[in-house]
Amino acid sequence: MAKEMLKGNNAIAEAAVRAGLEAYFGYPITPQTELLEYLSKRLVELNRVFLQAESEVAAINMVYGAACAGARVMTSSSSPGISLMQEGLSYIAGSELPVVIVDIMRGGPGLGNILPSQGDYFQVTRSAGHGDFHPIVLAPSSVQEAIDFTILAFELAEKYRHMVLLAADGQIGQMMEPAELPPMRPLMEKRPDWALTGAGDRPPNIISSIFLVAEEMENYNKMIQNKLKVIRANEQRWDEIYTEDIDLLVVGYGTAGRIALTAVEEAREEGMKVGLLRPQTLYPFPDDRISELADYVDSVLVVEMNAGQMLDDVRLAVGGQVPVSFFGRMGGVVPMPDEIYNAIKEAYTKTTAHKAA
Repeated sequence: MAKEMLKGNNAIAEAAVRAGLEAYFGYPITPQTELLEYLSKRLVELNRVFLQAESEVAAINMVYGAACAGARVMTSSSSPGISLMQEGLSYIAGSELPVVIVDIMRGGPGLGNILPSQGDYFQVTRSAGHGDFHPIVLAPSSVQEAIDFTILAFELAEKYRHMVLLAADGQIGQMMEPAELPPMRPLMEKRPDWALTGAGDRPPNIISSIFLVAEEMENYNKMIQNKLKVIRANEQRWDEIYTEDIDLLVVGYGTAGRIALTAVEEAREEGMKVGLLRPQTLYPFPDDRISELADYVDSVLVVEMNAGQMLDDVRLAVGGQVPVSFFGRMGGVVPMPDEIYNAIKEAYTKTTAHKAA
């Protein structure tokens, strides 16, 4: 299929439709509103379900209900809206429901602004609701990856009966790029065995996240932890470039990682041995590969559009083997390549000076 100019939000929406999205429930909030607007027309054209809820709280609980019935369902929002969904997300995790959530991140904390940010890293990887669980979190850096990861999100959600978050900053949602959409997939012909059907000749089925006996709740949590172990073992994803023989490793995701690549290429042109690793999954974090690279690099530089949130995961992966430095912009400020280049040059100078000593 030929590439066409697509806006990030619209591309995610159409990719979800082509992945077999049956029902969408959401509430408008910038900078993801175009996604909802697109689906309000597209799903109706296809005789599928679209409903603009009265709030994000209502939307996530509608998603919960549709998922219990076995529907392929999605919602989308932006940072404050995802915060409002936290209780519902925990219920979804506690009920093992395959749900896709899109978070087009904006500046914060608080109401903040509608500019691109990566300030939701802790929210999507650490919390996403109370309890002992993590969602799978995919982090695209382009419109094409946003399309590909939307398809992947539904596949992973159904493979593991687990929620998947697509976390993209506002720039990816708003920008236009040439990209290729996949062919339309058929809708599910039959509901999964665990879904509620309401009638029939099979035994009654119950989906719930409540376990009043402590030991039963613990056993259920152990099952979730075992599932997360499998996910961590099999779903770490990343992209890396120029990592064959380097002194300094740069780590950045999404838009920050994309801009960092330009700075890395400039640094290499000037003779600096610098490489880039761009996490594509924020959970499970690609700590296995970062740990391997830490065995032979001399230092690591983390680049983010926040105050340093992924920084914690990089430090854990490095395990104290080498120094880890940080460069970030906050509040919706998008770093320029020359700013990241200067941070690379500073970190590289310190690294080479330490080696010489």
